[in-house]
Amino acid sequence: MYKMIVCDLDETLMNDDGSLSDKNAEAIHAATEKGVYFVVNSGRSYTSFQNDLKKMNLRNKPNQYSISYNGGLILENKDNRPIAVNAMPFDVAKAVFNVGAKNKNASTHVYTQDKLYIYNPMKADTDYLTNRGVDFSILEDDDFDKFKDQNVMKVIMAMSTIEERKAMKAAVESQVDPSKLTVSFSSGRYVEFNPAGVDKGSAAVQLGEILDIKPEEIIAAGDNSNDLPMLKVVGLPVSVANGLDVVKENAKYITEADNNHDALAEVINKFIL
Repeated sequence: MYKMIVCDLDETLMNDDGSLSDKNAEAIHAATEKGVYFVVNSGRSYTSFQNDLKKMNLRNKPNQYSISYNGGLILENKDNRPIAVNAMPFDVAKAVFNVGAKNKNASTHVYTQDKLYIYNPMKADTDYLTNRGVDFSILEDDDFDKFKDQNVMKVIMAMSTIEERKAMKAAVESQVDPSKLTVSFSSGRYVEFNPAGVDKGSAAVQLGEILDIKPEEIIAAGDNSNDLPMLKVVGLPVSVANGLDVVKENAKYITEADNNHDALAEVINKFIL
């Protein structure tokens, strides 16, 4: 019945230490051997999870796919070939960045199609990224025009508390028409800004259309609020045991295991194998 699984990485598929368990990797391989697509659907850049794809036996494979930047980029894994680029309008990305850059409590990330840049980096944030194999460059100044000729996929801010992140959302929306943005929260640390209409759910459906897979033939698994758009559009929305309450409320299946105990293997064994 199910032809594709779209799956969040951090706090869903990956252990808290950023590693992919052998049991999850083996289950993913078994699912793909049965002809089911396994698609990483992450807020991160595709460059950060290539080693994980290798362990899944999906790295550099033709007719296998990944989604990055909360739906901003859909790739065929073979040569990381872009098949859909949903970038931010430059003026919108610049306006969002400028709000973040003015806040000294925010570590502001700019994701281009292939690289991550960070303005005002903070140790807790960079440690989190480094632990997950995420490469980044430091922005030494706040001149956003350097990105004018590049695809900016999303702009996000790392902030310590949910109150700060909600205040950042309000500050951005006071400067940018909210109808031009998709806003989400992730990993208990980020507020994320994508272009309007672009999210993990829109990209899952978009890829499904390319592969002639209906939404009801897709399983989506996640834990955080930026995963909600994909849970709301698929046939089988799944929350891992450690998911937020709002994610569990939108799930048809909640795993018994959390992300540190092979939750995705549980899903695959129950619904695919």
